[in-house]
Amino acid sequence: MNAQTVFPVAIDASKHPNLQAAFDAVPESGGLVTIPPGNYEITEPLRLKTAETRVVGGGAATHILNKNESGAPAFVLRPPNLDTDKKARLWRVQMADLRISGNEKSGDGIFAEGIQEIYLEGVSIDHNGGHGIQLKDCYEDPRIADCIITYNKKSGIEIIGCHDIVVNANHFEENQDALRCVDSFNLCMNGNNIDDHLGNGVVIENTYGSVVSGNMIEECNGTAIILDRDCYGITLSANVIAHHLKGGIDLRDACGCTLSANTFTIAHEFSVRVSGDSERNTISGNTFCNTYVGVGKDKRPAESPTPMGIDEGTGVLLEGGVNGLIINGNTFAGLSTAAVWSRGVVQNILVTSNLCMDCGRKLAKNSDWMAFEQNSRVVLKDNLPDKAPSSPP
Repeated sequence: MNAQTVFPVAIDASKHPNLQAAFDAVPESGGLVTIPPGNYEITEPLRLKTAETRVVGGGAATHILNKNESGAPAFVLRPPNLDTDKKARLWRVQMADLRISGNEKSGDGIFAEGIQEIYLEGVSIDHNGGHGIQLKDCYEDPRIADCIITYNKKSGIEIIGCHDIVVNANHFEENQDALRCVDSFNLCMNGNNIDDHLGNGVVIENTYGSVVSGNMIEECNGTAIILDRDCYGITLSANVIAHHLKGGIDLRDACGCTLSANTFTIAHEFSVRVSGDSERNTISGNTFCNTYVGVGKDKRPAESPTPMGIDEGTGVLLEGGVNGLIINGNTFAGLSTAAVWSRGVVQNILVTSNLCMDCGRKLAKNSDWMAFEQNSRVVLKDNLPDKAPSSPP
């Protein structure tokens, strides 16, 4: 055996003067750092500089409190030579089972750059002045699972320049946006609970080949899901999208995308909006509804002191310039708006086999429930009905 061989080690942080000393004791070969329960106040970032390293706490009782007030993160996971070698990377850095909190003037809870196969599991991240978690150029296979990410001043999770991303079974509460995924590839976001956000839910930009499915997204002051800046080949499916002051899904700049089997309820301005920069998309098999619970009753009142308190339901809004869209097999019921309407001329729109009931509640009497600007090229077929029932044929 080579005398220079160094093996991974197990390090008990309580045996070191402070947490940074424990991390500095990890050799290049990596190891396991365990942090016992306790409150650990820091004023400078804790830096992990070694690959093959896992940091594990004792659950939420292991609490890292970032007292820094100049925008510094609590944790920095980053190759130590990245500034001089832009290709430097660390592999397989992991964190689990601890709590990281900050203050309004602190930075991110976890800032990771240049970490391949990063894995974050069971981490509680709250009240940080930056993002809860920021991944930058963590290109290969980042994974974030079973974390609770709450009350952070910026995004709960901010992803920039990553690939084959898994964000699964996390809780997000009252961050600015829940998750932003920018300039990336292949986001797989499933089974998350997203509630009460000050901005938007999920914002995806310049990203392709992704799936957002099986999530509960509720009560954003903005919009539940936004696709923007050359998104393509993305599926948004089987999400519950409930109670948003702006909208449900906003296709700002998205092509070749599918929206299927989602339920939209209490979306105030639109359930789906398709801009003129979005083409060749499919909207199929979704339910668009208000708070109707049967026997002629709505769960929420038509008027309330606050917008969040009222009954509402909206349909699909097409902005002028949309070219190529299928709207098929959806249910539109209890809507203040039309089921589908355009603001401007649209082309190559196929609207077929949709069920419309009790739409246009806030429109003029006998308004069309499928309403398009003159000179639009639209095929309407087998919808039941596409006008208010009392409208003349």
